[in-house]
Amino acid sequence: MTLAGLWSIFTKILDICIVWLLFYFILKNIKNNVKMVLILKGVLLIIFIEIISKILNLYTVGLLLEYVIEWGPIAIIIIFQPEIRGVLESIGRTHLLGRHKILTVDERERVVCEIMEAIEYLKRNRIGALIVIERDVSLSEYIEPATKIYADVSSELLCNLFFPNSPLHDGGVILEGDRITCAGAVFKTSMNPNVNKRLGTRHRAALGIAEESDALALVVSEENGRISIASNGDLDYNLTLDEFRMKLMDELKPKMEVFYEADSHREEDEVDE
Repeated sequence: MTLAGLWSIFTKILDICIVWLLFYFILKNIKNNVKMVLILKGVLLIIFIEIISKILNLYTVGLLLEYVIEWGPIAIIIIFQPEIRGVLESIGRTHLLGRHKILTVDERERVVCEIMEAIEYLKRNRIGALIVIERDVSLSEYIEPATKIYADVSSELLCNLFFPNSPLHDGGVILEGDRITCAGAVFKTSMNPNVNKRLGTRHRAALGIAEESDALALVVSEENGRISIASNGDLDYNLTLDEFRMKLMDELKPKMEVFYEADSHREEDEVDE
């Protein structure tokens, strides 16, 4: 095979990989954005009706849908400009090489221990709190306007930041790895119409950042001391301390470690058989 032939194969593979990556990041971010999911469902429904109208020869319906399909993309861009911009910004904030810092087992255990000590204290004293842990998607949009901390994670510092009447107690705290990056961060609240209307601002903000990114949001209710975790666009509400700890440990595990454990369990099952 000639060098030109090899180069042609390489460029075709590269072309396919780039397209695959684009679709992957777009679909990944659409999945975490409620409004964009609704838009996608609407587009798929229109296409489905258009196909049915052609099969059944529904002339009037088909004519109307042709106009909708022709001018629909422009209308979607104008009407849903904020949501589309949000998805594009989210893609731009994604780190292709993974998290800012993948914690070792000892570091992860220390971070979880410090967070759990703070959560137990905040829960017992019914002090409201919102702790957001950054993962693959950068939260620089929220870090920049917040008050910078850049300190090691400690239960004492977390409790002090959320202490009532302190200047930063109303905002959220953002963690990067085993460091507290900032406090007083303000997040967009979830616009999901299915969210329980009794949930307060902190829970809606936690769900909002979990819908917009892959961040992990930890919430303590000021009203009743209930603790919850928001991740991947879902909110696990009113967890026990043990459930909260297990969920936190599981979410903070590096992906490769999770795959390794799954393979290990599969091998053990095969041996048992």
